[in-house]
Amino acid sequence: MELRYRPLDEDPRSGRDVVDGVLQAVTELDRAGREDLLVFVSGERDIRELGEALRRQDLPGTEILPLYARLAARHQDLVFRPHRLRRIVLATNVAETSLTVPGIRHVIDTGLARISRYSHRTKVGRLPIEPISQASADQRAGRCGRTAPGVCIRLYSEADYLARPRFTDPEILRTNLASVVLQMKALRLGEIDAFPFPDPPDARYVNDALQLLRELGALDAAGRLTRRGHDLARLPVDPMLGRMVLAGAELHCLHEVLIIASALAVGDPRERPPEKAALADARQAVFRHPRSDFLSYLSLWDAWRAAGTSGAARRAFCEHHMVSALRMREWADVHRELLQLVHEQGLRVNQE
Repeated sequence: MELRYRPLDEDPRSGRDVVDGVLQAVTELDRAGREDLLVFVSGERDIRELGEALRRQDLPGTEILPLYARLAARHQDLVFRPHRLRRIVLATNVAETSLTVPGIRHVIDTGLARISRYSHRTKVGRLPIEPISQASADQRAGRCGRTAPGVCIRLYSEADYLARPRFTDPEILRTNLASVVLQMKALRLGEIDAFPFPDPPDARYVNDALQLLRELGALDAAGRLTRRGHDLARLPVDPMLGRMVLAGAELHCLHEVLIIASALAVGDPRERPPEKAALADARQAVFRHPRSDFLSYLSLWDAWRAAGTSGAARRAFCEHHMVSALRMREWADVHRELLQLVHEQGLRVNQE
């Protein structure tokens, strides 16, 4: 595998951006023969913009395929099917280690990714675009040339690569710790600041987690687990979603809140591909509630359940309404697990 460095111009007045860099790298690689390419970019928006730019090039005998985590399973499957045309696969870091795209000879790496970060200042999680670590860059380069000699073009300099951290920060150093702290309290693992973490978390993040758990009623003023905290620890969802479930029982709307909390735990199953955005909006309008996205989830859930109990009927429903069948099954699995757990805790599910 050959590494080539083609850094983008640092001068913003040059007008040369990531899209231009990728297009030039594709042209460079095509001089030696038209082989399957894998291009790593930071997110879905970049995939859409780059895909449009590549299609405008009207490359002969070439198909452009996106690949990212939220993409419908049937569209992800296209990447793995036998093909006759040369392929350019545009992927996020889901293709670094989660799966292997077959037949790739060359890789173009923008050196960027969206990394989950918890902000101590705003107390919320973020997904900023950041330069990847050396380990991630090596993983990306390793995707090419597995069956024959290949080339990886990096759109950054070798000096930039060598200046990057060796590894990506462990997740415990960059995410909300409320779930971790809650489970440690429930398992009686002792004081958090004395626990022998391989990578000790930021004390500020621990304090934020403790404060949040106190606000949710999971801890008392002395930091001891309350009865509500024990109940929350038994629910396999984020503590804030778990608190919604317990409030649903208290306010006699547990049936509805279980559906909503399960949806929030797995993510929105509705799909809206850019090339079919108007069609998706029209077919999903029947679920849309004028005042509440949460009530839209209820409408979608009821319609999906009413479509039938067979897998074929529900797949047909998902295909027509442009809804992810995989995400709907995940939603149903989380709902089933939560429903069983609330029954075990003796919580009453309202019938009206």
